[in-house]
Amino acid sequence: MSKRNRHKTFENLEVIDTGHKGKAVTKTTDGQVVFVDNAIPGDIVHAKSYKKRRRYYQAKPIEFVKLSSHRTEPVCEHFGTCGGCKWQNMEYNQQLYYKQKSVEDNLKRIGHLDLPSISKIKASEDIYFYRNKMEFSFSNNRWLTQKEIESENEIQQKNALGFHIPGMWDKILDLNACHLQQDPSNAIRNEVKRFAIDNDLSFFDVKQQKGLLRTLMIRTTSTGEAVMLLIQFYDDKPAQRKLLLEHLKQSFSEITALLYVINQKANDTIYDQDVICYHGQEFITEVMEDLSFKIDAKSFYQTNSKQAYELYKITRDFAQIQGNEVVYDLYTGTGTIAQFIAKKVKKVIGIEAVTEAIEKAKLNASDNKIDNCKFVAGDMKKVFTQEFVAKHGQPDLVITDPPREGMHKDVVKVLLDLKPQRIVYVSCNSATQARDLEILTKSYKITKVKPVDMFPQTHHVENVVALELKS
Repeated sequence: MSKRNRHKTFENLEVIDTGHKGKAVTKTTDGQVVFVDNAIPGDIVHAKSYKKRRRYYQAKPIEFVKLSSHRTEPVCEHFGTCGGCKWQNMEYNQQLYYKQKSVEDNLKRIGHLDLPSISKIKASEDIYFYRNKMEFSFSNNRWLTQKEIESENEIQQKNALGFHIPGMWDKILDLNACHLQQDPSNAIRNEVKRFAIDNDLSFFDVKQQKGLLRTLMIRTTSTGEAVMLLIQFYDDKPAQRKLLLEHLKQSFSEITALLYVINQKANDTIYDQDVICYHGQEFITEVMEDLSFKIDAKSFYQTNSKQAYELYKITRDFAQIQGNEVVYDLYTGTGTIAQFIAKKVKKVIGIEAVTEAIEKAKLNASDNKIDNCKFVAGDMKKVFTQEFVAKHGQPDLVITDPPREGMHKDVVKVLLDLKPQRIVYVSCNSATQARDLEILTKSYKITKVKPVDMFPQTHHVENVVALELKS
């Protein structure tokens, strides 16, 4: 039997929910789960499968029999091909509904938790142009549309500057306009591409590992006063590099940090590379209340600046700070949460695995004239021990904001042994958060839960949980 014949057609599937990675959930009359691309709850579709797993199918719609009343017209011309904003066809209030539902479902289904009433999700003020950091890739062999593939005409221009096609490491979607980052992001990206093509600057060939231009990163601030532009070059050609960088320096006065990297590794991560400043400063500055944070090319900072402020205010509120607390900030990153609460507590000890992040945290704390924060670099499960606490003091409050995989089991065990009065758990993955909370609730009760939408038009959602030590 041919591969084509193994694909199955489903008729009149009603989308009833959202599931893994935001995909639309449907069920056949015999209970088989089918995840359908580019559909939303309320749609009724005919669909054809393209992948089969033991417990479900993945399918693409071939006809919409009925459209959901909650549909909206996507604003982006690249919707459906670019994988960045999969919920752009769903009204924002419905996006919020399903994000809140996913948090509640994960906490109850995975964590088996006895929950208080969950607060209404904190919506984002901006649902487009909210990101302060975007990364784009160059390619000399861009993703072609079906119309281009079927055309008899030779494709004249194959260079691209944009995003990876989901699931295809070697294909880049060429972007005309992106609705995620404020101006002058689109203008800069499009001018880089135009100038590079006009001046025969080679775009990266990922398969052959050659070419001048590899990646481009743009960072902005909520104040709108500064732009960082970093171009990653593969070939080391000083004359061509200077030609492009000088053009950008002259063309965009908004660029206050013009940087570059020469990276000839197999991967394009820059964290082990030297960043060279061509023009301006090596950093841009973000402001939050009376704090300022210097952000360089390698810094981690929440990518929705306005909503990060809301997230931190909720975290501070959940902490119920009295003024004399010893606070541990686990997975502190560059110390933004630690410094955000520092002036209201006795002292804060921040722990983070990335040494460079800790150095930036110390620098920012010094600039902000904060002297009651101590930042320590090291593997969390090795650093956060009873011996460490004996040296730095028993915590009254622990704030933890781990990566997507959640906290290591040894870290959870230490928390249970230490028994701080309060824990505030900030998470970008409520599934792993639920796993950790199930263990913590042996000694703690959950008092507050508040989801926060950091990424409109996507299924991603942050969640903040407050825990109190049981009496």
